[in-house]
Amino acid sequence: MKSSIPQVALLPLAMYAQDSLDNVVNQLLSVTCGGGSFAGSQVLIKPNLICARNGGLACSEPVLLESVARWFLDQGAKVKLGDSPAFGSARSVLEAIGALAGLSNLGVEIVEFNQTEKIALPDGKELRVATAPRECDILVNVPRVKAHAQARVTMAVKNMFGCVAGLRKAWWHMAYGGKNGSFAELILQLLPAFPHSLSLLDGIKAMHVSGPIHGEPFSVGVLGCSANAIALDTAFLDILGINPADCPLWATAAGKGYAGVSLDHIEWTFLQSNTFNVEGFIVPEKLMPIRFHPLRFIKSSIRRIAQPILQR
Repeated sequence: MKSSIPQVALLPLAMYAQDSLDNVVNQLLSVTCGGGSFAGSQVLIKPNLICARNGGLACSEPVLLESVARWFLDQGAKVKLGDSPAFGSARSVLEAIGALAGLSNLGVEIVEFNQTEKIALPDGKELRVATAPRECDILVNVPRVKAHAQARVTMAVKNMFGCVAGLRKAWWHMAYGGKNGSFAELILQLLPAFPHSLSLLDGIKAMHVSGPIHGEPFSVGVLGCSANAIALDTAFLDILGINPADCPLWATAAGKGYAGVSLDHIEWTFLQSNTFNVEGFIVPEKLMPIRFHPLRFIKSSIRRIAQPILQR
């Protein structure tokens, strides 16, 4: 899965019909994973399960999660799926979006990101992240392309922020999201903490206009895969016609010299990003502050604590 030059695999796919979806997922994962054996490997699928509200569009697509799980199961891997939703548990959100039954029928174990461990970031800061994404042999990041009120658009890189469990995500917004904060840089510094990861980015049906919850559907018709989340995001920014410099995560990555920010230094496995002609994808013009208002932070924290108790 590793290469000195970031490799990005892009294929067109208009709908989530199972046969065509399974075929494209097979092509993308086969080439990105390098054809190795996965017999006995521990695979953790990390979707976007932000919350149940508008979950059919705000969260990862259930049939895509099943397709990815099936592919790894067919290779002999042991597959789990986990996340740390903004509200509720991974299991409750999966049930609300209609994904739990299908995954359970496949034998996929659902993992809540309750167990955490402390890691040191490259800049010396220490923080606690979920243990499960670091204990697996392969972490498979499965986000959806979404417009975002604070980041303009979020894709593969931002979805890794979900490995910061529970209330710690809200605290990151408070501690590092001010005008001169390092929120974007810290998310980028998270990526090396999960070295055996790849991202499968869903642009079949994206969210635009607003986000990450209350946006509108938009058919991009592209599924992409890469072991380099930054390169995959760069490719999709080109597909969507978005100026990458207007996106805080990409701009920070470019400023710090991360691999994957240049289209000229990406190896295209199937189609190049400029093959796709996508027009009309709308992102917010003015971004909201990353740092939550203190009252919002308190209200959100209380809700995060209370919701699992009320669901019992």
